[in-house]
Amino acid sequence: MSILSGKKILLGVTAGIAAYKSAYLVRLLIKKGAEVRVVMTPSAKEFVTPLTLSTLSKNEVLSTFTDEENENAQWNNHVALGLWADLFIIAPATANTLS
Repeated sequence: MSILSGKKILLGVTAGIAAYKSAYLVRLLIKKGAEVRVVMTPSAKEFVTPLTLSTLSKNEVLSTFTDEENENAQWNNHVALGLWADLFIIAPATANTLS
């Protein structure tokens, strides 16, 4: 039994060249028994698609604070994600994000 078994992990993906490795990270975390949800910066979508991460995590991937497809532009409940998660991982953590 893994230490990650049953843990709820929120993965934040930033726009660094290593963002493509986030798909592998999601797969590894799930293999260890974790439930994974992903948020990503809009620029990170240039390196890995939300569809890839959504398919692997089996959860919606958020990249904005509002629902862009909805004309009323309602807020995504990003605060609930923080309350849901046991652990928040930022990978890759670019210098811009760290600053």
